[in-house]
Amino acid sequence: MATNNASKIALVTGATRGIGLETVRQLAASGVHVLLAGRDHAKAAAAAQALQGEGLPVEAIALDVTDEASIAATAKDVAERHGRLDILVNNAGILRDEMGRKPSEQSLAAWRDTFETNLFAVVAVTTAFLPLLHKSAAGRIVNVSSILGSIALHADPASPIYDFKVPAYNVSKTAVNAWTVQLAHELRDTNIKVNAVHPGYVKTDMNAGEGELEIADGARTSVRLAQVGADGPNGGFFYFEDALPW
Repeated sequence: MATNNASKIALVTGATRGIGLETVRQLAASGVHVLLAGRDHAKAAAAAQALQGEGLPVEAIALDVTDEASIAATAKDVAERHGRLDILVNNAGILRDEMGRKPSEQSLAAWRDTFETNLFAVVAVTTAFLPLLHKSAAGRIVNVSSILGSIALHADPASPIYDFKVPAYNVSKTAVNAWTVQLAHELRDTNIKVNAVHPGYVKTDMNAGEGELEIADGARTSVRLAQVGADGPNGGFFYFEDALPW
């Protein structure tokens, strides 16, 4: 059962394009007031304006998820203007692995850049906004992960991802899943729920449009987990309605 969306406030990171932008659109269409966050304020403002033109309750907010000062300033701004946060979707992510190179051949710089955005930024943003989520009657955190973070599937020769080894990206998402479990344990006796999601193999700029799903479908799992009711899961890993193996 979904929670009531009346007057809810959501923030979606990495939301100027792709799955993030569509997540903003779908949440806003359901009645949530959405803060569309992007590192480039001009791009965020343009994206928000387009959605506002469709009559959706969206506003732009500048947020560089890899910059501590930017995170702190944004959290302060949201606190001053809204007083709480009901939904946080950690959507921002990057892929720095060089395709065609073996796991041992990927550069250390690629590993560091990937973890800076895909893991450390998720932890930093979440901890900064957690006090505002505690002020919500039903706080929800969605960490956008990937099926490529599943150790069980990577170790299974029969798995469809068995041969898809882009290690920095894959392992960063494994770490996001592990972080989700740790945080869910901390929040187990609160009104906040945190879950990880696999959006699917979506046609985005990250894979040059070579996915199987349209972007609208890629946002569906994030939107669903952002709105689960009190009887919903905490500390899970999902693709649409299905739980995925860690």
